[in-house]
Amino acid sequence: MARLSRKQKERKVSLIIPAFKQAKTIKNDLIRIKKVMEKLRYDYEIIVVVDGKADKTFENASKVKSPKVIVTGYEHNHGKGHAIRFGIARSTGDIIAFIDAGMDLNPNGLSLLLEHFEWYNADIIVGSKLHPVSKINYPFTRKLLSFGYRTIVRLMFGLSVRDTQVGMKFYRRQVLEDVLPRLLVKTYAFDVEILAVSYHLGYRRIFEAPVEINFNLTTSIISKGFWKIIFYMLLDTAAVFYRLKILRYYDNGNKRKWKFDPELNFKVNLP
Repeated sequence: MARLSRKQKERKVSLIIPAFKQAKTIKNDLIRIKKVMEKLRYDYEIIVVVDGKADKTFENASKVKSPKVIVTGYEHNHGKGHAIRFGIARSTGDIIAFIDAGMDLNPNGLSLLLEHFEWYNADIIVGSKLHPVSKINYPFTRKLLSFGYRTIVRLMFGLSVRDTQVGMKFYRRQVLEDVLPRLLVKTYAFDVEILAVSYHLGYRRIFEAPVEINFNLTTSIISKGFWKIIFYMLLDTAAVFYRLKILRYYDNGNKRKWKFDPELNFKVNLP
């Protein structure tokens, strides 16, 4: 194993995993993810946030015994955005990463995203299906819908990245501490809101990195009210645009309007 530099010893990656109804796979998922994290050059922690205790996801995740793995959560489902915020509030790393549970995404991509994060000195690195070396097993219908949504997002927000929806991302903690207190979306358009607001606030060092996705019909949203989710995602996206471009809600001058949830323990300098 390569010797760590002093800087690398001081840095820490907090990996947040939002999980809802993943009882069948979560234990094996965590074991696999932990093996990947152990190979990183930095210290790390894995925080599993069970977004509603609707099955045995919490119990099965807790079977992975390690001081590096923290399993937390709450009784009722509140959405991916809420789960990620909940996890970040309990994290200690200066680099914050997200990965979706379910393992449609190959967790080996975490090391690739971290390499890109370092190389670009990035504010944000997003996993992208459109990166030239990404490996994607994705149905044509999903490709078509993804193309349509990407086009809408680019026209609305002018983001430099082409793909906002892959559930694997890295952030500098400073970015999240600045951006998260302003956000309202807890469910479908959380990824778009956080990227659009970050970009709007001047965090422009946002880059794409390759991922490997093996689309699994049994674990993906297409089998769980897919078209309803598409409708609400578009509705949430339109609401983000309205708040960003019309109301200017996210601007620094509107701190009094930001909703602060004390349960999530964010340190926000409210006036």
